[in-house]
Amino acid sequence: MFKKLIQNIFFSNKISEQEFLEAQKEWAYYIINIGKLYLKKGNYKVEAKKFVTNLYAYEISNVLFKPTLGSKNQFRYDFEDALSYFIGGSVKEDKGFATKPWKQIRFGQRKFIILEQIALVMGNYYFLGTGQKKEIKVEYTFGYIKDNNGNLLINLHHSSLPFKNDFIN
Repeated sequence: MFKKLIQNIFFSNKISEQEFLEAQKEWAYYIINIGKLYLKKGNYKVEAKKFVTNLYAYEISNVLFKPTLGSKNQFRYDFEDALSYFIGGSVKEDKGFATKPWKQIRFGQRKFIILEQIALVMGNYYFLGTGQKKEIKVEYTFGYIKDNNGNLLINLHHSSLPFKNDFIN
């Protein structure tokens, strides 16, 4: 009881808009940095493990992760499968989304809901690869929670490419 009281005094679990905006910037930074390290033959695997550990809630919660390019293994419910998506590894179809040299990741239009300890954010983010001139638009939904230290972590990540009308025809 005393520990919980101390946590509530020092670490407000209420999430602010500014916190998830900063978390999105950090997410983009890690993805770009992993690609840079990969190209330079640096230790991108260590950076990727740090990324998934520091930004996703696998250590404290279930995580619902549906990556943009997941098709056969659509959902990544554990740390190793998430890591595989970003750098390749345990899932055969994964080519390493973060190892592609992304030059810029921009979060665009978004709407959010904050419910004290939970934040849900939905919108578009745009990826520009090194040597590309046109951004790739991707739709996303992120859910955030806080750990006991007040760190904002992703517990829901769904990304998909925009719907095309030729799907029905």
